[in-house]
Amino acid sequence: MAELKVRQRNETLLVLGVSLGASGIYAVVRIIDRLTRTVPLNQQTAQLNPSLNARPWLDLTYQLLGIFFALVPVFLAIHLLNRDPGDGRGLLGLNRDRWRFDLGMGALLAAVIGIPGLGLYVVGNKLGFNVDIVATGLPEVWWGVPVLILAAIQNAVLEEVVVVGYLVTRLRQLGWSVPAIVAASAILRGSYHLYQGFGGFIGNAVMGVLFALVFLRWKRTAPLIVAHSILDIVAFVGYALLADRLDWI
Repeated sequence: MAELKVRQRNETLLVLGVSLGASGIYAVVRIIDRLTRTVPLNQQTAQLNPSLNARPWLDLTYQLLGIFFALVPVFLAIHLLNRDPGDGRGLLGLNRDRWRFDLGMGALLAAVIGIPGLGLYVVGNKLGFNVDIVATGLPEVWWGVPVLILAAIQNAVLEEVVVVGYLVTRLRQLGWSVPAIVAASAILRGSYHLYQGFGGFIGNAVMGVLFALVFLRWKRTAPLIVAHSILDIVAFVGYALLADRLDWI
C-alpha cells in the first residue's frame, strides 16, 4: 500500500510538472518580474493567443500544433487512471451518460461565474491589482475565430481534467482531507493565472473552489469543461470582435 501511494504521488507530481504545475511556477516568477518594474501593474499588458508567425499558413500550423500538444497531459492523466484504478474516463466523468446534465450544469456554472468574474477583473484593473489582458493577438484571417474557439476548448479540457478531475482523484487516493483537496486545486488554478495579476489569482482560486466542490459532489468534469469553454469562447471571440469598443474596461 505504501509503495502504491508513493507511485501515485510521484505520478501526480510528474503530470503537474509537464502541465499546469510548471505554468504556475512560471506565473509566480512572471508576477515578481512585473511587480519589480517601474511601470504600475495595471499599465502592463498580458497577451493571450498571440500570432506565432508572420505567414498565415505557418501561423495556423503552429496554432494547431500548440493546441494538440497542450492536450497531451490530459491523455497522460487518463492513461494513468486507466491503469490505476481503471476506467479513467468514467472516474473523470467524461462519458456521455449524463450529457443533458453536463450541458445544463455547465451553462449554469458559466452564468454564475461569468458576470462576477468580469466585474472582479474591471475592479482589479481600476485598483491596480491586474494587468491589462489582450485576449488575442491573431491577425484578421479566416481561421482566427475557429482557432480561438479551439484554444478555449483546449484550455477548458486541460485545466478541468488535470487540475480538478485528476488531481482531486489522486489526492483522495492519497488520503487528503476534503478541505485540503479543495484548497490545493483552487490554489493551483489561481497560481497559473497570476500572469493576470492578483485579481486573476483570487477570481480563479474562487472558481477553483466551486469547481472542485462540484466535481466532489457529482464526479464529473464534463460540466466544468462546458462552463470553462463558454467563458473562454466569450472572452476570446468577444474580444476579437469587439476589441475596439472595450476601451471602457
